[in-house]
Amino acid sequence: MKIEHIALYVRDLEKSREFFCKYLNGISNDGYQNSTTGFRSYFISFNDGSRLELMNSPDISDGPKEEKRTGYSHIAFSVGSKEEVDALTEKLSKDGYRILSGPRTTGDGYYESCIVGIEDNIIEITQ
Repeated sequence: MKIEHIALYVRDLEKSREFFCKYLNGISNDGYQNSTTGFRSYFISFNDGSRLELMNSPDISDGPKEEKRTGYSHIAFSVGSKEEVDALTEKLSKDGYRILSGPRTTGDGYYESCIVGIEDNIIEITQ
């Protein structure tokens, strides 16, 4: 069994799509739109076959995203090496994204950094 995809509601669908394609090498489909409900989405595919569905709807609510809360905490992306973790973390920092931690080796042996990505969603970058 595998996770087929993860879905994420966002306020700015185009900007979110650009983030995952630009920084995490995602490939976007052409999108979907339901003209009756106003729902729109893109599937972003990654080289390992995993997918992320970005969704927007006129009736979504957007509460505060506290770092420690119930529900999904973050999305982790493996970039292949410590050097790539360092490089991507530096690029995101230079582009104005806030670094929460790292790059560092965690107590359980992961080399990672965590950033506050698009729309305050936490992204973990690991080797």
